[in-house]
Amino acid sequence: MRTTLPDRPGALAVLAHDCGAAGVNILGFQIFPGVAAVTDELVIRTPTGWGEAEIVTLMTGAGGDEVVCTPCSDAALVDQPARYVQAARSIIARPARFPEVVAQLFDGEADPADGSSEAGGLDVMEMTVGDVEVQIRRRAPFTATEHARGAAMADLVSDVLGQAPVTVLGSSSRRLGGGAVPTYGVRGHAVHAMVADVVVGVATLLPATDDSGLRSVDLEVDPAWQRRGIGTRLLTDVARLAAGEGAADILLTTRADNQAVLPMVLSAGLRGRIRMSADQLTVRVPVRELKPLPR
Repeated sequence: MRTTLPDRPGALAVLAHDCGAAGVNILGFQIFPGVAAVTDELVIRTPTGWGEAEIVTLMTGAGGDEVVCTPCSDAALVDQPARYVQAARSIIARPARFPEVVAQLFDGEADPADGSSEAGGLDVMEMTVGDVEVQIRRRAPFTATEHARGAAMADLVSDVLGQAPVTVLGSSSRRLGGGAVPTYGVRGHAVHAMVADVVVGVATLLPATDDSGLRSVDLEVDPAWQRRGIGTRLLTDVARLAAGEGAADILLTTRADNQAVLPMVLSAGLRGRIRMSADQLTVRVPVRELKPLPR
């Protein structure tokens, strides 16, 4: 549970007293300081039958504001510094996991089906790695402390990738396994990667659904031909194909744990915005200024 309290002596004491009087046990506590107000995160155990309404009433009665409650398990009691150290180790080992790791670290939530996140229902934190912008969202507002931590994590990824740059094998002049050389061509609204007349990858530009200038892309590479730069080349070409058809942006949607997305977008040299939810990852890339792909 998170709430904002005025930054004055005794404010926290009132909250703790009211929790005790109501039979609410405080199991964990974390402070995010501010100038005029302080955000407090509490892990609490409530009496049987309590729900979010009762918790909000208790906290607002104790002077709290912007109360957000989320059910949790005992995992919420893990030491916070230890969580950040573990997250940093995961990112150093596999920088491509950055969107997944930070979403878990900051308790990012899935976007609601009604689209309320676009109307302010969820708060957004943006972190930049190279030219790629990673977004995560949740109900509880992100504090200034968390924004600083997120930026530090993004800097860590940039440093790791800078020391060990992503290898791109997407050039048509680079030979792959068995001496095969992929060729790329456009068929209708799709870019195909071919090896000996066999399609090993395809990026399809789906029909527009409205006048927003946004076009969705379906990108697949045969598992036997993955991790060879084919996806990067297909993404680059389909982005230029979309530009030639007058699109303003393209959108890719995949699983939240797809670790190939961040390296692919970085390798393609495209500016992108990665948005993370509980089970889905979307990448939005502006293409209006790209040179159209020759047909």
